[in-house]
Amino acid sequence: MNQIHITHSRCFSISTMASLHIPSATVALQHKVNRVTTKPIIPVNSLCHFYQTNGGGDRAPGFCFKTKAKLSAEANIFEKEPTSVHDKIDYGVVSVHHVGVLCESLERSLEFYQGILGLEINEARPHDKLPYRGAWLWVGSEMIHLMELPNPDPLIGRPEHGGRDRHTCIAIQDVSKLKVILDKAGIPYTLSRSGRPAIFTRDPDANALEFTQVDG
Repeated sequence: MNQIHITHSRCFSISTMASLHIPSATVALQHKVNRVTTKPIIPVNSLCHFYQTNGGGDRAPGFCFKTKAKLSAEANIFEKEPTSVHDKIDYGVVSVHHVGVLCESLERSLEFYQGILGLEINEARPHDKLPYRGAWLWVGSEMIHLMELPNPDPLIGRPEHGGRDRHTCIAIQDVSKLKVILDKAGIPYTLSRSGRPAIFTRDPDANALEFTQVDG
């Protein structure tokens, strides 16, 4: 409440003083406004509000990111504590372990990922310990986890080019060979808009996939 009161007081003072048309007062006022507006202010609990309002229910428990902050005794404003640009956040990131992909029919998805793309199932991953059907597919040393679960994303109205949608990118050695495979199976695709060797397509559940060519 104190912050709101202060804000309205400043607005009233600016409009009142601006109507006086006194040059010296205008200069002094402008100097004060500049001093106020150049001070960075972080919205209080903006991230916290987002995660609390978008979480919960049957999707995910509500949670909130904590931001390093200190309370200004002058106006109850949270200010971010200065952090060195040389500070490194290190908690041991190694690689992407797997990507979860939702599907309506596990059999139909396996026809695509196994039968057309040639990905192999990782039999070492447990399938019977989860409350839904699924399969783990090898993509190099990482995996795609197919999960037979309801998909909250719409199947229609998605961008024609998968590069403008959420997508999983898989590195391959020969885009031209994959193009022949997709053509033979009658699966539509688009090429990279930048001209690099890459193909974008979708699986039977409209999940976008990118295949980009890299040197072996």
